[in-house]
Amino acid sequence: MAEQLWSKSAGELAALIAAGETSSREVVDAHLDRIAAVNGRVNAVVEVLTDQARAAADAADAHQKAGKPLGRLHGVPFTIKTNIDYTGSPTHEGAESMKDLIAPSDAPVVERMKGAGGVPIGRTNMPDFGLRINTVSSLFGATHNPWDYERTAGGSSGGEGAAIASGMSPIGLGNDIGGSVRNPAFCNGIASIKPSIGRIPAGNETAAMNQTISAQIMLDQGILARRVADVRAGLEIVMGAHPRDPFAVDAPLGGAPASKRVALVTHPEGGSTHPSIAEGVKRAGDALSRAGYEVEEVMPPLLIESYLAWSELIMSDTAMSQPILEMVMGKDGLRFLELTNGAFPPPTLESVFATHQLRDKVARAWQAFFFDYPLIVGPTWTQPPFHLGFDIESAETAMQVAEIFRFVLPANLMGLPAACVPTGVIDGLPVGAQIMSRRFREDLCLDAAEAIEMDLGIITPIDPR
Repeated sequence: MAEQLWSKSAGELAALIAAGETSSREVVDAHLDRIAAVNGRVNAVVEVLTDQARAAADAADAHQKAGKPLGRLHGVPFTIKTNIDYTGSPTHEGAESMKDLIAPSDAPVVERMKGAGGVPIGRTNMPDFGLRINTVSSLFGATHNPWDYERTAGGSSGGEGAAIASGMSPIGLGNDIGGSVRNPAFCNGIASIKPSIGRIPAGNETAAMNQTISAQIMLDQGILARRVADVRAGLEIVMGAHPRDPFAVDAPLGGAPASKRVALVTHPEGGSTHPSIAEGVKRAGDALSRAGYEVEEVMPPLLIESYLAWSELIMSDTAMSQPILEMVMGKDGLRFLELTNGAFPPPTLESVFATHQLRDKVARAWQAFFFDYPLIVGPTWTQPPFHLGFDIESAETAMQVAEIFRFVLPANLMGLPAACVPTGVIDGLPVGAQIMSRRFREDLCLDAAEAIEMDLGIITPIDPR
């Protein structure tokens, strides 16, 4: 069994360990062996926590032998993006300038995963400070897509996506201000959830600055895994109020019954959509129809305005942070910011005021829309994963990349939950769907994602190509 343990889901592993059919040490060693076998190809795990993971696994096995109660992820390994604090490890956020910033404590999400019995096994790659949707770190280099070595694994949680897709980890932690747990889910063919703002607590003790306004209203912690059931379990484990996060709340994962009407968006406004991407979304719609959902092709309101408002918020904060970024960020990350910032004029008091008014206008329109269509199902990216380096070739290619991930932006702008699920493989690359609903209705997103998964199946883990 040991040689196949790395291919199983987090839930399956927890059940096997609880039943005594395997041990946490066997599971952890199987994943460490898998990392040794394939990580050299994809460069997803940038710090392997070998000694710590084995010690934690042995402690988990001793805990179980003593007859003590087991957590939901007892003995199961998980991975952690490198902008999330893990005690004794650097929170370098992919940047060479931050390589010696050692975390003195665990972030709330790590604390809760460990509290549920999870075993940290590795830290995963990301672009410098998460300010790029292509995972190329000035400290560790590029993460490669396990489906195609020359293509991006997405970002900014690209290391997580590639690690999970290639069997190095069954479940992991990331975060999302512009699709950063959804972009890698799409690129690597796995599942994820960006929850409602305030659902999952943040709070790194290493943070040297207070959060910018865009981070306060648009940045979420999230869960990535190969199976939707694991994403749901991870969300249930880490959600809820925490002393370190003044905005995180206790809220039930559920709500009043909702209709099963779905607005299907195969070609979002604001740019082109590749035929394979549209087909991937159509497959999701067909699967939902077979599961009893009422699916209609309907465009949500004010899409273009939502893209503009998100962009203005991010660019305003980036402009204010530019002097600091120039001191600490790698040259490739700075180039991407330079190429994309040129599309927007410098922020003014009037422009910031207008952006927040526009955000309110969009949110009001979407809230009314959700009471007619509780679910919006569309693409994550509107083009297949691009080749590594494409995003910084020129101003033209940088703006093409900005167009590609436009449909993830409304969920960040309004703090909405959004789940991702694969819908198959076309031309050797994964395709999938993104499912959005109104705030604190992650349950609706995950129910629909699970219906799609049950109909169309899962496509990972895979051996890197």
